[in-house]
Amino acid sequence: MTCITKRNIAPAGETAALCPYSYFLLSQYACLLHDAEMDESSIRASVFFAVFAMMVVAEGLAPRRRLRFGYRRWPANLLIVLINSLLVRLLPVAGAGAVAQWAELHHFGLFHLMAWPPAIALVCAVVLLDLAIYAQHRLFHAVPVLWRLHQVHHADRDIDVTTGLRFHPFEILLSMLIKMAVVALLGASVPAVLLFEVILNGMAMFNHANFRLPVRADAVVRRLFVTPDMHRVHHSVIRRETNSNYGFNLSLWDRLFATYHAQPEAGHDAMTIGLAHLQSAPTHSLTYMLCLPFSGEIGQYPSLRGKSRLRERDDV
Repeated sequence: MTCITKRNIAPAGETAALCPYSYFLLSQYACLLHDAEMDESSIRASVFFAVFAMMVVAEGLAPRRRLRFGYRRWPANLLIVLINSLLVRLLPVAGAGAVAQWAELHHFGLFHLMAWPPAIALVCAVVLLDLAIYAQHRLFHAVPVLWRLHQVHHADRDIDVTTGLRFHPFEILLSMLIKMAVVALLGASVPAVLLFEVILNGMAMFNHANFRLPVRADAVVRRLFVTPDMHRVHHSVIRRETNSNYGFNLSLWDRLFATYHAQPEAGHDAMTIGLAHLQSAPTHSLTYMLCLPFSGEIGQYPSLRGKSRLRERDDV
């Protein structure tokens, strides 16, 4: 198996999505890792660019909404991805894949304490890691200092495939550390971590993409997976909608923990995207994005209900 180092673990962050049938294809990638020397970063990069290209084409052929700012947002959104990638590669931390390899060598973590069949352990690890991302997302909405970072993602006043890649570098670093801790506690295998990170990166692009799924297809897919229409609700300026639909991959968690919100109150075409307190801010400037967590405003987040300096109404 390829040695995993900080140079060949590409950042997954919270940038990431594929259609449901991709689970089968990606599982084949993961299984091949046991039998052949493969470059994990090449797998991630190839899937990333393939999904990004598919979403761009889908957005062009069947756009869901008329964008207010469109491609003018792309330079800043894509530049922050570049910054995040370079930052993670420069860190003296190898990433979740290396932690999985360490856990395997030292028989550390839940799955190494029990003799689970590899296939079952892989599926369980991917599902539990997805639950961890759901929990982390809710945490970033509930803790003031974490919301300062996460609001960079929500400040985008349009939503398309690039929004799924737009995260503050400090949020990427914290997310990576949380994911590494969960991987160690679970004792998730290297193939499971690779599969999860590829799915996560793909799903973030898929469920932020501005393309139209047929209504019936959306209804079927969202029974198990997060669809673009489902996740778009999470980017509404209405506070109770912002604080719903936290899932990135499986829709199960929002239904199970009562955070599911089916449709936006104003409808998908008329809803306002972004944060109420930043509708006039230069939110599509890279400098503004990087500095936003250190500004004086933290806007809407659950624990500030009734306490916000902005004195927002309950429904905003």
